Amino acid sequence: MTAISGSAAAVTGAASGIGRALALELAARGCDLALADRDEAGLQQVAGEIGKAATRKVTTHRVDVGELAQIQEFAQAAIAAHPSLNIVINNAGVALLGAFNEVEQAQMEWLININFWGVVHGTRAFLPHLSLKREAHIVNLSSIFGIVAPPGQTAYCAAKFAVRGFSESLRHELAMANSPVRLSVVHPGGVLTNIVRNSRTGAGITDNARRAQSIDRFDAIAKTTPPVAAQRIITGIEKNQPRILIGNDARFMDLLQRFRPATYWAVLAKRIGRVEEKGK
Repeated sequence: MTAISGSAAAVTGAASGIGRALALELAARGCDLALADRDEAGLQQVAGEIGKAATRKVTTHRVDVGELAQIQEFAQAAIAAHPSLNIVINNAGVALLGAFNEVEQAQMEWLININFWGVVHGTRAFLPHLSLKREAHIVNLSSIFGIVAPPGQTAYCAAKFAVRGFSESLRHELAMANSPVRLSVVHPGGVLTNIVRNSRTGAGITDNARRAQSIDRFDAIAKTTPPVAAQRIITGIEKNQPRILIGNDARFMDLLQRFRPATYWAVLAKRIGRVEEKGK
């Protein structure tokens, strides 16, 4: 297991949502932090909150994980500031609304560059350093949409399925090499963050009604709070759990697709419809 107290962690997407909750919870448990995000004001706010509640060393770094050079610079700066750094959480991600024929190729590439390549580049940038530690852990954020694939999420699912495959294969490689680095891949269900509100819209969508409907649907089914998600991830690190499912919805969908791998969507569509009706 990787102990949290006395460790140092790098967290991307730390200005809001699950990343912010992770930063606060890790600090409260005695972990120093290198926090990265594009939102510098949000980072400063999180760092200020940590400073009021815990005496931990916290550094903030403006990073666009879609830019390889910025990830490499972040890794160098984080390791220089925190030589004992032994936990990396590749959390940053974005969303894109629209069916495949409504989304331009450039938009898909934008999302995949952040949600998939950001994870790969972050892992590669930190792995040599982590490999020198007595115990270390990488956490890569996939999604329940890295296990099931609903309509309207072609780009997001492509990236999150890829994160899952990359992470599982790398975990097996690390185990075969007797590496001290452990790796967990996280599959959150509906978590109450702003990812849908901050999502981009496919170029082929010409009205705002779909966007509003998407936000309402997400609000109706997202039941897990970011602090609960953060606590679950940290427990997964401490217990060296290879797969971390977050929320009853994620656990249900994971089981459903095992029993009905080709026909799960018919069941899920009805279930989502019932939840939306209850929320009205």
